[in-house]
Amino acid sequence: MIPQDTLIEVTYLIATALFILSLKWLSSPATARRGVWAGEIGMFLAIVGTLLHHGLTYRWVAIGLVLGTIIGVPLGKVAMTAVPQRTALSHAFGALCVTLVGTAEFYLRAPDVSKFMMSVLSLEVILGALTFTGSLMAAGKLQEILPQRPITYKGQNIVNLGMLAVAIVIAIMLVRDPTKMFLFPLMIFIPLIFGVMMIIPIGGADMPTVISLLNSYAGLSAAAMGFVLGSKLLIIAGALDGASGFILSVNMSKAMNRSFTNVLFGAFGQEQPAAAGKTEARPVRSASPEEAAGILAAASKVVIVPGYGMAVAQAQHKVRELYDALTKKGIDVKFGIHPVAGRMPGHMNVLLAEADIPYDKLLEMDDINGDFPQTDVALIIGANDVTNPAAREDKSSPIYGMPILDVDKAHTVMVIKRSMAAGFAGIDNPLYYLDKTLMLFGDARNFVGSIVRDLTGGHS
Repeated sequence: MIPQDTLIEVTYLIATALFILSLKWLSSPATARRGVWAGEIGMFLAIVGTLLHHGLTYRWVAIGLVLGTIIGVPLGKVAMTAVPQRTALSHAFGALCVTLVGTAEFYLRAPDVSKFMMSVLSLEVILGALTFTGSLMAAGKLQEILPQRPITYKGQNIVNLGMLAVAIVIAIMLVRDPTKMFLFPLMIFIPLIFGVMMIIPIGGADMPTVISLLNSYAGLSAAAMGFVLGSKLLIIAGALDGASGFILSVNMSKAMNRSFTNVLFGAFGQEQPAAAGKTEARPVRSASPEEAAGILAAASKVVIVPGYGMAVAQAQHKVRELYDALTKKGIDVKFGIHPVAGRMPGHMNVLLAEADIPYDKLLEMDDINGDFPQTDVALIIGANDVTNPAAREDKSSPIYGMPILDVDKAHTVMVIKRSMAAGFAGIDNPLYYLDKTLMLFGDARNFVGSIVRDLTGGHS
């Protein structure tokens, strides 16, 4: 018979391997489903391994599992458009768990806490606390319960960094002398406030970066908790989460032409003075669904560019119908995905995958940009700033230097928007005034549905 300790270690080892494979498989749409299963099985084994430990009070464990299930099942049944805020809530719950465990461990061990253990505990609760409130704020903005526009004030960076510095100083004091237990609540309270202040200056356009950054914070705090609890599995899982989130945050920052230093300290997403730019009263050309359908039917190559407007309108299934209708006519249809389109990393990929768009038709910005000069029609559905030529041509623009999808190089551009309102960056888009551009005003879901009906002779 296998000794219990050996069985636990083997279970944890298999779970660790599955976590690593899950992360690897999740990096590609073709293997993402397998990655999800690997992660779920790995987590199940991790829980089983933990339950095998001696000395557990299974009654309390059972109560926790039941309560977690009652809360988790409804949270899992959300529309695909609500996945970003659902993800933010997951970060919040994980961070709250880390903070509570760190607090319990401190009061169980204090004042006899080694300098190393106190350092790790401090890192755990500081990251956990700021991630908890920061994630709640992010979820509130994504759900539009809180204002989506950035809220800034003079000296904001100094205030934010000052608060973080105070929390770090308190942590150093506790590392030097853990008997000063009265300082511990302050070390939690200040990061809780910092988490709120960190998200206040962030606008909706920057949510993909903040989601990945919060994911990194949550992972790093979990890794710190692994050191506190002596759990190798937790250290590895947290490090994987923290490292992948950090790398993704850096890549997202580059995709938005933002300094990662600003992202790290919550000073990004601020509305620039030029961002409140003036929208000139310039003429635009508009088209009806019938006219748009006629142009698409005459094309041989079409690139569809989805954005947050598609998500809001929940138009992904209608977009799939449009893809089917065009491909049946022998038209080559691809999708151009900008790294920061939507509200979280991979938001557009998730929505289009839900609608069963073939993976090989979803091309990243670097892969699709070379196709636009040979593209007959670029159809933009709810994307704004990521298609703005000002990022490439206007040095005075707040988004200058941000890589964009080169839709303006297509022969014809059609843009589905409710109105001429500016995007999250708050600036006008010169793309809309080009001679080759047609504005298709209306709700994305309804407008795409109308185009499909015209393409299929009234059947959609």
